[in-house]
Amino acid sequence: MEISISGFVNEKTPESGYLSLHPIDISQLVKTDLIIIPSISDDKGYEHLVTNNTKLIRWMKEQYKYGAEIASICTGAFLLAATGLLDGKTCSTHWNAENDFRRMFPGIDLHIDKLITARQGIYTNGGSYSFLNLILFLVEKYFDRQTTIFCSKIFQIDLDRTSQSPFFIFQPQKNHGDEMIDKAQTYLEKNLSEKISFEQVASELAISRRNFDRRFIKATGNTPVEYLQRLKVEVAKSALEKGRKSIFEIMIEVGYSDDKAFREVFRRITGLSPTDYRSKFNQEAVLA
Repeated sequence: MEISISGFVNEKTPESGYLSLHPIDISQLVKTDLIIIPSISDDKGYEHLVTNNTKLIRWMKEQYKYGAEIASICTGAFLLAATGLLDGKTCSTHWNAENDFRRMFPGIDLHIDKLITARQGIYTNGGSYSFLNLILFLVEKYFDRQTTIFCSKIFQIDLDRTSQSPFFIFQPQKNHGDEMIDKAQTYLEKNLSEKISFEQVASELAISRRNFDRRFIKATGNTPVEYLQRLKVEVAKSALEKGRKSIFEIMIEVGYSDDKAFREVFRRITGLSPTDYRSKFNQEAVLA
């Protein structure tokens, strides 16, 4: 494979100044087979980054039209999404960028739990070092399974990893500007151990349950039930990571009385059972 770093600038020097990149002129690449978009960031926000790279976005869209495949690493999904090629498709990106991505591209089916998505020659992956799994995925596609296994052994990459859910940190959306929903969020956060009736919450806020649900989803991206479950699981995760409390004690503290229900919700959100999560992240378990 002939691999190149390409772009619309002759030189790129990071702020640290420790190295510089000298990309080849991307406009000279008439035809390519695979485009890999790296993780991206912009101090002015993702909107500014997309606006500032319209020429590159048009070029990628044109290359896909003529047969190139495109893979995005981590937040590189923002540039890929801006091409329109992800509209109506499933994709992933770093869990920390979920709220910005959903706000900017509501027509894309974002699955923040997925490590890799693949459809019609377009590939996306989750955050940070999960790009290693995407690279192995591409190695298998362009070469074979034997080569992929060899690479995984040389670089010690776990081939079985399929989800970034265990690493997800739930960050409640609070910059939506809906004061009523903000009050509801604060109430939920302060009453996690209590049995909560959303009918009563809506009544206290002088709004119908239907309109409450609609505004809650619009503001946070979650239904009230999903939001409450994620809050409870986040608190449970923290307790499992730091303390010696039993899973039963933690379950009661976050407002569950049904052991089966708690474990099912925990596994659905994290991809792990509470026991497996503790084994993976609790310091004492790691050192044992």
